[in-house]
Amino acid sequence: MGATDSRELDDLLALALVPGLGPRLTTSLLQRFGSAAAIRRLSAEQLRSVPHIGDKLSRQFQEALARVDVERERALLQKHGVRLVRRDTPEYPARLATVNDAPHLLFLRGEVLASDSRAVAIVGSRGMTSYGRRVTENIARGLAKAGYTIVSGLARGVDGVAHQAALEAGGRTIAVLAGGLSRIYPPEHADLAEAVAASGALMTETPMQMEPQAGMFPARNRLISALSLGVIVVEANERSGALITARHALEQNREVFAVPGPVDAAASAGCLGLIRAGAKLVRHADDVMEDLHGIGISVAPGPAAKPESAPAAAPPPEMNDLERSVWDALDGGPVFVDQMVLSLAVGVPELTRALMGMELKRIIRRLPGNRYERR
Repeated sequence: MGATDSRELDDLLALALVPGLGPRLTTSLLQRFGSAAAIRRLSAEQLRSVPHIGDKLSRQFQEALARVDVERERALLQKHGVRLVRRDTPEYPARLATVNDAPHLLFLRGEVLASDSRAVAIVGSRGMTSYGRRVTENIARGLAKAGYTIVSGLARGVDGVAHQAALEAGGRTIAVLAGGLSRIYPPEHADLAEAVAASGALMTETPMQMEPQAGMFPARNRLISALSLGVIVVEANERSGALITARHALEQNREVFAVPGPVDAAASAGCLGLIRAGAKLVRHADDVMEDLHGIGISVAPGPAAKPESAPAAAPPPEMNDLERSVWDALDGGPVFVDQMVLSLAVGVPELTRALMGMELKRIIRRLPGNRYERR
């Protein structure tokens, strides 16, 4: 790496060290000011000129940029064998690079290979049942033996079992963490993390010493789904974070799979809801491979925008009354969820279920800002 490249990487690292400065705001700043080096020199007044950065944020960002310690972070990177990967370099995971809110900088330990574009995410409950363990092991082992990389979040429960089963099958696995790579979480998975790094990669978008906080896990989940051809939810209750990963998968045009469970088991309520809404039912690895056959040979660009002159689409025939009302509400273009709640006089939980079902059926798609449009 040349001196210029090293300086550019340090400037991007400085931006990554600023709390609250995520990929979307970083993109806006880079588009406005041209480089990370220029952003580091901005005044609070200049920062305030960027959309979505008001008085408070501009002051916070400017103060944080003035005190970030890049050298200290560099020392931690070296100590823990972690390297930085820029989004505009060949080493950056190609599938992840296709989503709009991909991190500009990844913290990576291990190796990401071209073959990892054939990856499948397996997620689910931290408090899995013996059934969930058995199914996770069987699916992860079968996919790993078939050459698929297993992606998950290193969490307790389904995540950890999926990583371990892939390793035992001699396959590759990638763990995406919410916190920094110098603070493996949960701590009892430190040995598992070492094994994952040796046979795949540990990955995060957060600085080395960042402790994982509750709000960081949904953001982490979008990376898990983005790296994958599809997401398999093994066990999930109705409020499980695994369902957030499934929603991210829908937004990113990835496949969503769900493992059925007992109809009266709370641990399977989320999975059964996904299947009812249109997710593909999975019994074993062969089901997944059948649906993914031919996908992942190359990384395709995201779906093209619908031309303004395109004729109005006929409503799909399989919609229920609420779905048809949503379809009609989207006739003029993207609509915010809160606007639909008011115009359709429907409760948020009921509307949310309908929207997820329509996403799974590929009738509509979710846009940034919690808006929806017809496909």
